[in-house]
Amino acid sequence: MIIIGEKINGSIPSTGKAIAAKDEAFIKDLAIRQSEAGANYIDVCASVSDDIEMETMKWLIDLVQSVTDTPIAIDSPNAQTCVDCIPFCKKVGLINSVSGEGNKIDIVFPVIANTKWEVIALLSDDTGIPKCAADRLRVFDKIMAAAEKYGIAPERIHIDPLVEMLCTSEDGISMVVEVMTEIKKRYPTIHITGAASNISFNLPARKLLNQVFITLAMNSGMDSAILDPLDRGMLGTIYATEAMLGLDDYCIEYITAFREGRIGPVKDKK
Repeated sequence: MIIIGEKINGSIPSTGKAIAAKDEAFIKDLAIRQSEAGANYIDVCASVSDDIEMETMKWLIDLVQSVTDTPIAIDSPNAQTCVDCIPFCKKVGLINSVSGEGNKIDIVFPVIANTKWEVIALLSDDTGIPKCAADRLRVFDKIMAAAEKYGIAPERIHIDPLVEMLCTSEDGISMVVEVMTEIKKRYPTIHITGAASNISFNLPARKLLNQVFITLAMNSGMDSAILDPLDRGMLGTIYATEAMLGLDDYCIEYITAFREGRIGPVKDKK
């Protein structure tokens, strides 16, 4: 599983407060702990007003890179901001995100075309979030046509099928499962990602729902996720699911994560 650490995001109240206060120690600590927990990317999202977004993004990226070499996931609803932040990054990372909306693809794809940068692509367009699998797959086809045009290989793309709140769904996650399954059938090397915690909004015991969702989603092809790597229960569920699905030879990754203390019960430090 490719883990995109979600904690450095200004929409999270504690992080937003730290960004407003320019609390460098808080941001650095989040970067270090997510990296040590096994995050493959550290997502950086300022969630501030447009007039200070770029300077805030640079400040955040610089702080993260001062304490870890884990690649950055540049996260902004503004595609141009994502592109403009690329020079701030010392290593190849991930753009979060493009979609079929407006000209986002035409802003990002030409810039990353001849690089190794990867990109998250949302299955939405100018009509909003499609309500059925067939319409989301139509958006997917347009994204892949653009990727082919710019020479961006499927393995550099993380498709987000758009995980929505379970409490407003009429069919659970069956529609999203259908989309993920069909995408992996068409492009076996493409990545499928998503914000795992979206599923549990407005419901109690959210962590339980998130863990069950990630297991079902991984069984349908999800191999990348935007989540909290500091959630030991979630991380344990991921390692256990990979082992169950035959994606972890002889359970080596599972055993290693347990021995390193990243999963399982917290040990007493006496």
